[in-house]
Amino acid sequence: MDGPCVAVAYSGGRDSTALLHATLRTAAAQGVRVLALHVHHGLQPQADDWLRHCAATCRRWAARGAPLRLVATRLDGAPARGDSVEAWARRERRRALRRMALEHGATLLLLAQHRRDQAETVLLQALRGAGSAGLAAMPRMVERDGLVWCRPWLDMPRAAIDAYLERHRLGFVEDDSNDEPRFARNRLRLDVWPALTAAFPDAEVALATVAEHAGEARQALAELAALDLEGVAGPGGLRLDAWRRLSAARRSNALRAWLAACGGGGVAATLVQRLLRESDGIGPACWVLPTGELRRHRGRLCFVARTSMLHDAAAPPAALDLGHAGVHRLPGWPGCIEVTEVGSRGIATLRLATVRALARRGGETFQPGPGRPSRALKKQYQAFDIPAWQRDGPLLYDGERLLFVAGLGCDARMWARPGEPQRGLRWLPDGGAAAC
Repeated sequence: MDGPCVAVAYSGGRDSTALLHATLRTAAAQGVRVLALHVHHGLQPQADDWLRHCAATCRRWAARGAPLRLVATRLDGAPARGDSVEAWARRERRRALRRMALEHGATLLLLAQHRRDQAETVLLQALRGAGSAGLAAMPRMVERDGLVWCRPWLDMPRAAIDAYLERHRLGFVEDDSNDEPRFARNRLRLDVWPALTAAFPDAEVALATVAEHAGEARQALAELAALDLEGVAGPGGLRLDAWRRLSAARRSNALRAWLAACGGGGVAATLVQRLLRESDGIGPACWVLPTGELRRHRGRLCFVARTSMLHDAAAPPAALDLGHAGVHRLPGWPGCIEVTEVGSRGIATLRLATVRALARRGGETFQPGPGRPSRALKKQYQAFDIPAWQRDGPLLYDGERLLFVAGLGCDARMWARPGEPQRGLRWLPDGGAAAC
């Protein structure tokens, strides 16, 4: 089928059934085709029955002329030890929905969460001690990884959806796991929510309003962090002297934004508080994060992604052709070499036809420029203020002649003659670490 396409996350439950039906009624009149995306989690025995129900419903509606197609997938694997079933299912479902939508030409995905879901999420986040980002709960619309995720019913009360199902006589499946008290959301929904709404009838509306206000606060904090980071962060990391001049609240806000931007992901509040206390030192220090490490070096705070700390020493050094401009991955190394055309201070193109990438073995020397001394790598690293954790990048050789050192650049003894075709080289480590 050709033409514009919209996807709907369709579990077969009451909310997604109503959303799929409403989307079809609108899409049919506008010539838009609809994908019903179903994820089989493989966690419950009824999951096969749910998939059959979804398939039968979609066949019946399509037979009546609806521009509908069902796309289903089954998740592989299971939660790792220590991983919550809820978190695993949510994460893997999101990945599967994105993949299915993009593979079938949809760039808009509709989700059926409504106002009650939003209110429950705000409460859960508050009970977990979340800040404004958590209390903002679910965004109405967000673009992520080439797909727009949209929740058109966040202002819709649950009663309106139930009325829609009854009016159109729509069948749906019931998930028995919604009654499982071991899940936090179910305990809130079954035990807390009835008592809360009995005491505060407008709780759902009020909590949804909290999410809107928190979303505005989150956006304002993001804009403030961007302004602060212009003065305290750069390619070399977070400049601690400038960062410390911010207020404690702005230091915390800027640190979170900086970590997110360089790949550190979400950071626990306890670690942020620890950094605020311990960052006043001046010597080397290291803090471990789930995705890497924070390291203090000469007045800077640097993030080192875990992937950038790995090198497969057992991988044989392959002969590489770096004579062509572009980005070339190095086998066994966590990164790539970027090759560009340059007019000076580069390596002759002919020398780059059979290059080997090797690790430091000891005894290597490097000359940074004409007329400057050739010294041991350790001395050059120190002279150029290269942190110890950035000294394990690849060394590129033409035979036994050292051409390039990650972090230092091309060896001046191997620079091409003026007018000779030549290439500049740059090391691009994985994970967002500093590139040289």
